[in-house]
Amino acid sequence: MRSTIVSVALGTACMAVMTLGTGHAAAVAPTTTAPQGSGWEPAPSAPWDVAAGERCAFAIHGEPVVDEVVRRELPPPAEGVTRSAYKGELVVRVTNKETGAHYDADVSGSAVVDAYASGAQFWRVVGPVLVGVGDGNLARGMYVVDGVYTIGISPTGSKTVTGPVVATDSICDRIA
Repeated sequence: MRSTIVSVALGTACMAVMTLGTGHAAAVAPTTTAPQGSGWEPAPSAPWDVAAGERCAFAIHGEPVVDEVVRRELPPPAEGVTRSAYKGELVVRVTNKETGAHYDADVSGSAVVDAYASGAQFWRVVGPVLVGVGDGNLARGMYVVDGVYTIGISPTGSKTVTGPVVATDSICDRIA
């Protein structure tokens, strides 16, 4: 198992992965560029902060230390749905803002993400992504989720992680 991230990382962490983790998606300068004419474009992740109690018992800060994620638009599967693919190396440093303890999470998974007009998303993921959970089928926390799985995100942000091969690693426990 590749354990450490992500992205995803799903967020949206890649920009997609970070959204999974925090609900925020703002661009920062990428560390790499996509090959010319490939259809892939940089999808940088922004630093983020989460208040105590929202994911971990303590406030956390996340910041990419390696961000080579690229994104490609795919044909939409239906009206009102956008489909994007994400891939590339992403390592996010997650820091306990109270103690300074940190963990560098390798969340370099790949994902195809369907985004619906309602705000819902459906992710098909291979490999690790960073997933922040406030409500869903995992306990409240911040996780590196790894394997072959899907993530359903409701319009309210509830996350459901399912699949034949799923492993979770609690970042909150690592930096407590």
